[in-house]
Amino acid sequence: DRIAAEMLIKTKPRLVINAGDSLSGRYPNPGPGLLLAAGIPVLDRVGEETFAALPDGGEVLVKDGRVFFAGRLLGEGRLLTSALVEELVEKARLNLGSELENFVRNTLEYALKEKNIILGALPLPEIKTDFRKKQVLVVVRGENYREDLQAIGSYLREVRPVLVGVDGGADALLEAGFLPDLIIGDMDSVSDEALLCGAELVVHAYPDGRAPGMERLQQLGKEGVVFAAPGTSEDIALLLAYEKGASLIVAVGTHTHMIDFLEKGRKGMASTFLVRLKVGSVLVDARGVSLLYRNAIKAWQIGLICLAAVIPLLAFFSLAYPGTGSGLVRLLWLRLRVFFGL
Repeated sequence: DRIAAEMLIKTKPRLVINAGDSLSGRYPNPGPGLLLAAGIPVLDRVGEETFAALPDGGEVLVKDGRVFFAGRLLGEGRLLTSALVEELVEKARLNLGSELENFVRNTLEYALKEKNIILGALPLPEIKTDFRKKQVLVVVRGENYREDLQAIGSYLREVRPVLVGVDGGADALLEAGFLPDLIIGDMDSVSDEALLCGAELVVHAYPDGRAPGMERLQQLGKEGVVFAAPGTSEDIALLLAYEKGASLIVAVGTHTHMIDFLEKGRKGMASTFLVRLKVGSVLVDARGVSLLYRNAIKAWQIGLICLAAVIPLLAFFSLAYPGTGSGLVRLLWLRLRVFFGL
């Protein structure tokens, strides 16, 4: 998906190898196109056996779509090209209608099964973090989360809301210079650094109580409480903040549309639909807020600021040292002409 592709681009790999199809043709997936645009080749369809045989940390050779290790052929796949990606993306766009129909059907079907998530029948965990009558920021590592966090930086510094990181969203907060108060999720995509930062930990468990994420906390010597619920971790984060009395919930990076969920391998968004029905009165979705307005400072604005700062100095020198003022003015004018290319 887009987020995985952006993370891979940040690490600058020589090549990305995928066991299966990078593009299924079911929906337009931007990830492979982003990798190719960044100059990173993508080899897919190598198969699970080949992928499993790749040595962790070992050096492999990829030539003409074939994968070699220690001179031995492990398998071969399909090397993606920009033309092929464009063709598959266009095919996926034409298929969106049928995918949308299936998605809606699955969403409504599971919404009936999971309705207890908003009908008060879901037991809430006992937590120490106080949400009562406070504003809460819930951060998910979704599309444009970095830019959106930066865009609401002044809100974070002025209001100082309770900070909730959903799995990797905790790392997003740390990266932006903020310490999460509570981390909630499966604990499978959050760093050890975040788990050890001192935040309260809530492990998202299956409805039957199984919580694989607790094992990781135990390995780190940390304790956490379990929240057994259907749906996604970001859903229960919003629900927990709401049920614990938050006056306002601001969400960054959340998943809200069909492509988001298909990229995550989900065939519907029942729990998200239900939770947003319940918390909508106090929810402000800040996803994409950075796209609304980009505050680009122009060169002439910088020049005016500098000029405004220098004028009092010129006045001072003119009074303190008669005869020097005109020389300073000429020097300043020359500097400004060079700066603006006049």
